[in-house]
Amino acid sequence: QVQLVESGGGLVQPGGSLRLSCVASGSIFSVSTMGWYRQAPGKQRELVTTITSGGRTDYADSVKGRFTVSRDNAKNTVYLQMNGLEPEDTAVYYCNAKHSIYLNGRPLHDYWGQGTQVTVST
Repeated sequence: QVQLVESGGGLVQPGGSLRLSCVASGSIFSVSTMGWYRQAPGKQRELVTTITSGGRTDYADSVKGRFTVSRDNAKNTVYLQMNGLEPEDTAVYYCNAKHSIYLNGRPLHDYWGQGTQVTVST
C-alpha cells in the first residue's frame, strides 16, 4: 500500500508561481510512474504531467513551458513547479502513483493523494 500526501496549494495571482509537493510512504518500492492530475470545478479530471522513476516526463499541452515535474527518489517526493499561473489552472491537484506491475496495459494499482487546492485569481 502507498500513501500520498500533497501540499503547497493556495491562492495566487495570475502570473504567479506555486510549488506542489507529494510525499509517498508505505510500499514505495512498488511505485513506478508518478504524476499529477487536476480537476477544475464542473470539469473532468485531467492529466497534468507524469514522471517515470527514470525521470522521463510528459506534460499536457496546456501546461507545457509553464509547469515542471520532478522527483527525488531518495526523499520519496514528487514536485510540481507551476509558473505563469493562469485562472484556468484553478483546480484541485491530485498526486498519482502507479504500481510497477501492469496487467493488460494497466497498473495493478493507482494511488491517489487527497488533493490540494490551487486557486489563481486577482
